[in-house]
Amino acid sequence: MTASLAEISWPASRLGEALVALGRAGRLGTRAVEVSSPPPALVTDGGGLGRWIEAAAAWLGVEAEPVEALYPEVHALVCEAGPALLRLPPDRVLANAPTEARFLVLVGGGGRRVTLLTPGLITLRLRPEAVRAALCQVVEAPVASDVEQILAGAGVRGRHRQRARQALLRELLAARRVGGCWLLRPAGATGLLAQAREARLPQLLAALLGAHAISYGLWVLSWGLLGWMALQGRFEPGWLLAWLLLLLTLIPFHLLSTAAGGRLAIRAGTVLKRRLLEGALKLERDDVRHQGAGQLLGRVIESEVVESTALAGGFLSLTASLELLLAGVTLALGAGSWLHVVLLLGWVAVTVLLARRLVSRRRRWTQERLDMTNDLVERMVGHRTRLAQEPRAYWNEGEDQALERYLETSADLDRSATTLQVVVPRGWFLAGLLGLAPAFLAGEGLAGAGPPVTALAVGVGGVILAYRAFRSLAEGLERLAAAAIAWEYVQPLWQAAARQEPPAHPGFAILGASGGCEPPGQVEPGASQPPLAPLLEGRDLVFRYPGRAEPVLKGVDVRIRAGDRMLLQGQSGGGKSTLAALLTGCRQPASGLLLFRGLDRETLGAESWRRRVVLAPQFHDNHVLMGTFAFNALLGRGWPPRSEDLADAERVCCALGLGPLLKRMPAGLQQMVGETGWQLSHGEKSRLYLARALLQGADLLILDESFAALDPQTLRHTLAFVLETAPTVLVIAHP
Repeated sequence: MTASLAEISWPASRLGEALVALGRAGRLGTRAVEVSSPPPALVTDGGGLGRWIEAAAAWLGVEAEPVEALYPEVHALVCEAGPALLRLPPDRVLANAPTEARFLVLVGGGGRRVTLLTPGLITLRLRPEAVRAALCQVVEAPVASDVEQILAGAGVRGRHRQRARQALLRELLAARRVGGCWLLRPAGATGLLAQAREARLPQLLAALLGAHAISYGLWVLSWGLLGWMALQGRFEPGWLLAWLLLLLTLIPFHLLSTAAGGRLAIRAGTVLKRRLLEGALKLERDDVRHQGAGQLLGRVIESEVVESTALAGGFLSLTASLELLLAGVTLALGAGSWLHVVLLLGWVAVTVLLARRLVSRRRRWTQERLDMTNDLVERMVGHRTRLAQEPRAYWNEGEDQALERYLETSADLDRSATTLQVVVPRGWFLAGLLGLAPAFLAGEGLAGAGPPVTALAVGVGGVILAYRAFRSLAEGLERLAAAAIAWEYVQPLWQAAARQEPPAHPGFAILGASGGCEPPGQVEPGASQPPLAPLLEGRDLVFRYPGRAEPVLKGVDVRIRAGDRMLLQGQSGGGKSTLAALLTGCRQPASGLLLFRGLDRETLGAESWRRRVVLAPQFHDNHVLMGTFAFNALLGRGWPPRSEDLADAERVCCALGLGPLLKRMPAGLQQMVGETGWQLSHGEKSRLYLARALLQGADLLILDESFAALDPQTLRHTLAFVLETAPTVLVIAHP
């Protein structure tokens, strides 16, 4: 690395301080907590240090996402990554010796300069090429001498040499990936203001409103000047040129307004979708179970409506309101005076009433549409069952009636929308002109209106301004109505994103699944517990489902030691699966104490708990997702997989008797499976779920009815491998 970058980089031992400083500089809405330095054993460990960064960021209340980029895309990554941590590769001289990792703290980027934060908390702006060169030096080193020989042989000299060198490197290293970058972003549960600041929405909104205000002011000024010239008979070349210049000045501000509006819509949509995705992933098990696939799909569809209409409708309504205010002032100065203003206010009230009518009919139409969507999806999901068991005569029962209701509500909605879009602006235009009739027939303006012709011209101008405003207001209210109703369906996803799971202290999160959970400084990482200490212990656990008075579990005590092989049997509905969900952290007990190696879930962290206690749920709660076989098997590990991950997956699958299946599939582990891919049998799916659980390397593995679909011979072979591989096992089965 260059000497300048080495001086402004942060050592790994100060990463905690660097993360706190970067969170403040990037205005990410971090929590007011202290982050200690990583343990000394991690400052030279790439994988372990990466996990520590992610855990420390979660402790601060932000997300740290590791990313990689192809060699030709590293420059764009540097320019657009901030806020981010960039790990510098070690010096080539010391490549064979373990050295402390060093990081660049990237606050923000741009086309020509990037902003870095130094260990002295000073911001510096550097060219992104210098940062890119430092990140890529290890990748370029093996081919650098060959490139120089090619350039020397070709006789490339001067300023063209560097460009030719970069072109050759891009061709030679096009498939190489460069990592060591962690993007820091506000967590999904972070407040909307912090996410808006991170996406720079306030700046874009200010630019949009400013450009629109200037554009509208220039438009009014140009037409005011034209009216003055017409009334005064002043059509000299100088005045005409001034009017033309005003019109030409409108163009750049209009373009700026359009560009700012487009960027604002894209970034606001990104914030919305990111929050909704976070909420969808945080939905409670009961929320998902109580809603069918069609209802969940309907919420996703409505999120598109919110994204496409809310921002545009809000901006149109806001600007229309400002234009109505300006029109009211103009009308007050015109021939109609304050009577015209009263007429304007009355028409605004009529517009609001028509908008409320539109909202009511839009709500009915949306409900009918989503009901049809839900019915269609549910029928498609259960079509194979209907083929086998339901008479064909009943397949389309009720569809004609539902379609008829939908057509009726659509017609009502169209009539309301047409009334709002057509009657409001055109009705005002007629009413406004009629409001000028008394002054026009009298041949003079009202008190304070000035000369008769001028007062009438000002009044007509005010009517035209209000007409434009009502036209925009009608369109904006229609879009806002659509967004407000769609929001009623999307809001549960938005609220679910605010659910915060307890983060793990970085000192606990970095320890492996099989390591101890002692905080740093008390016990060395990886130190074993006393032999008699329980691995998982529950005392007086109580759980009841929402809306039910009687608990499903009451006064349950559980104690599982490391190395135990336990079998839990009981009748259906007795609470076995509920207990498994409690032990794995998928559900929370109403009361009682649940500890893993002496630590509760709040201390250990939700993610760290789930990594140590893994559940293979019942068949109806487990799924083969659309993707490759490897993706489904490695669902509990990071993606994309490393070569050792794929090797582990193949070894475990073969040991579970899935080797013949992998040989039959043309692409092996990379074969697409799922509903539209390679179809797996019931037993093959069961063993895939077992492989998925085993590959997570948990301390405790809980298998809920995982062997029910296997024949006796396969069951013995599979169970023997599970007992041999998993450190501690709890099997749930029927008697």
